[in-house]
Amino acid sequence: MTASRVPSLFAIAALFAWGGKGSDTLAFIVFFLAAITDFFDGWLARRMGIVSNFGKLMDALTDKILNIGMMIFLLVYPTSAPLLPSWCVFLVVIVLVRELLITGLRLVAASCDLVLSAERSGKIKTVLQIFAIGLFLFVRALETDFGFSPAIIENARLGALFAFSLATVLTVTSGVGYLIKYWHVFMSEPPPSPRGKS
Repeated sequence: MTASRVPSLFAIAALFAWGGKGSDTLAFIVFFLAAITDFFDGWLARRMGIVSNFGKLMDALTDKILNIGMMIFLLVYPTSAPLLPSWCVFLVVIVLVRELLITGLRLVAASCDLVLSAERSGKIKTVLQIFAIGLFLFVRALETDFGFSPAIIENARLGALFAFSLATVLTVTSGVGYLIKYWHVFMSEPPPSPRGKS
């Protein structure tokens, strides 16, 4: 399930390129199914007692691939009027830089035989990113495949844009906190000792 999120991204890209009747709804469904694997793979791993280093690393990595890939798609789709306005390029670049830094930190840690699991704040920002992206796709499906009124579509799009902006803020704050906590890994220093201990 973890690995399935990557081919799901290509399936959504194919649906965007097709652009036929119902393609936007299918794209939303594929994204929704890919997104819920993020919950079920972790839940199953814990329930079955098969939590692994591979799962800890790849779960976070496939989340990043899916979400950043979708953000790029939203910046260019549809070509006539992209779902994400042009000024959101700045937000997407911020998210991309943050995710590359954290991934780099995890790779450095892995070279030192350390596996850094996702923090709670990072999981929350991922959920919020998924919600915002899914809402954009849902709004597009309502507009093209179900013919909802322009007023409803516009309000829903504003809600999606607010959720995306909020997700970007949380992406930055959680990333800064993660870097501060594990900066000693980047600097190849031993972790700070608990207060009161040598």
